This record gives sequence, C-alpha cells and structure tokens, in this order.
Amino acid sequence: MKSDLEKKIFQEETAAREFLEAQRWPDGVICPHCGATENIRKLEGKSHRPGLYQCNGCREHFTVTVGTLYERSHIPLHKWLLASYLLSSSKKGMSAHQLHRMLGITYKSAWFMAHRIRESMKPCDPSPLGGEGKTVEADETFVGGKEKNKHAKDRKHLGRGAVGKEAVFSLVERGGKVRSTHVKSVTSATLGTIMREQLNSETHLMTDDARQYIPLGKDYAAHDAVKHSIGEYVRGGAHTNTIEGYFSIFKRGMTGVYQHCNEKHLKRYLAEFDFRYNERSMSDMERTQVALKGIEGKRLTYRRTNSEAA
Repeated sequence: MKSDLEKKIFQEETAAREFLEAQRWPDGVICPHCGATENIRKLEGKSHRPGLYQCNGCREHFTVTVGTLYERSHIPLHKWLLASYLLSSSKKGMSAHQLHRMLGITYKSAWFMAHRIRESMKPCDPSPLGGEGKTVEADETFVGGKEKNKHAKDRKHLGRGAVGKEAVFSLVERGGKVRSTHVKSVTSATLGTIMREQLNSETHLMTDDARQYIPLGKDYAAHDAVKHSIGEYVRGGAHTNTIEGYFSIFKRGMTGVYQHCNEKHLKRYLAEFDFRYNERSMSDMERTQVALKGIEGKRLTYRRTNSEAA
C-alpha cells in the first residue's frame, strides 16, 4: 500500500494542478474574476503556460491559483500541496526549518508558506459551540518562555507565573470542536465577550474554580466548577480534562516544535492546532482536502505577515 507522500500530486506539477482544479472546481471551471461558469476556454500550446484559462465574458486570464492563498507564488504547486499535507498531518506541527529541508526551499519561503497555510485553516463561518444537552469546557493557559531563561533586558521583573507570557482562552465542546483565542487578559469582561459570541446559552458550562468564571456561569443553562485550588480534578461528570488534553498537545507543539512565537502570530498557530483537533476523526489526506477549501478568497503578503499587529 502506497504512502500518501508517494502520491503524484506531491511529486509532479501537472498532477498537483489537476488535483487542485478538481478540489476547487468540482462542478466545472469558475472564473475568479467575474464568477462566470460558461464560455471559458483552456489555452493550450507552447505559447501558454500549463493550466491557463480565459473567460470570454470578462476576457481575463487565470489559473486555479488566482484568488487563493497560492496566487503569485513562485514555489511549485506540488510543494504547496505537500506542505499543506505535512502541516495538516503532524499532530504537534512542523517547524519552518523542517519544511525548508524537506521541500528544498529557503527558510524564509518556508516560514511564509507555513503562515499562509495556517491562514487556510481558519474556520470560514464558525457557528456557536454547545447547545441544549451539550457540555463545553472553558479554560485559559499561558504561552511564553520562563522569565529566568530570558535575556536580562527582556525580563519584566514583575514576579513569576504568567508574567511575560501571552494568554490563550479556549472553549472545547466534549466530543466536538475547540475554539481558541489570543487574549490580552483573562478577566470576566474579556472572557465574557468571547463566550457570548462563541457559546450557545443552552450549554452546560464546565470550568475550574477561577473567580472570573463565577459571574459568567450565570448566563448558561448550568455551570459546574472543579476546585483545582484544593486538588480536586474530577467530581462525577465535572472536570476539565478534555480542555487540559488539548492544551497538552498545544504546549508540546509550541515548546518542542516551534520553540518561539511572536505574539502577533500566535492567532495563526492557534488556528493550526484548533484545525487539527477539530478534524481529528479524518484521515490525513481528508484533513488536507478540508484545509485546501480554506485557500479560497484569501491573500496574505509577506509584508503584511511580517509587520501586522495581533
């Protein structure tokens, strides 16, 4: 039985282009400029590059990558598909250095490529988690190096614990999906705004005994809290083990694979880990195909990626 990595779409440019065309245009070619589905012809011959089409309605030329995250990239398409597969299938992620070695491209290109792929993993139209009869666990964690390991000029000298780290707030539906957000603080006001947007009010909320959740629990059908402060981690069906398991994978990836993350890029790393968790029941190839659906209608330039604020 052949490995996924031996598939032609990861080795040959023609196979990769045909595969992406089938994924993006399952019912026939669509012009990305005007949306036309008819009067489109494929331009063939030595004077035209492979995969080039012309829309007779708007007279524009296009390929399957126009209007996607892959547009105007000089990296071969089969390498884009392979990178998407590797990031979709690696449980704890894959570093830009590893991508650059495996794909034979520069580190800078691999770094930018990985951020583009993470952009495709973001949910396009996320619906609220939970609902009647469903349980959602809420918790926060902190990402960043220890103060004692930082250069003296980077230390904040404000104590221990979460000092100098970035806060991440997550909601995990038991047996369902996760939704993670990079937040500036973990106050009731900050978390409450996110929960009202992302959580159905008929949900059974499960948290630890952190004080910020006390007023928030009143907005939901039920609220149980396990008392971590006294060493209680399970009380019947009350626990936060599901979300702790997700944080375990996330932190192992951030610490062991990525090692460093600028705060302005944290949202994309969260999208990556959320995506793999949410599509965990699929095969690696099926998960890659879901990620490819997210390339549509998105553009991400290197300048924007390198300079944008969180």
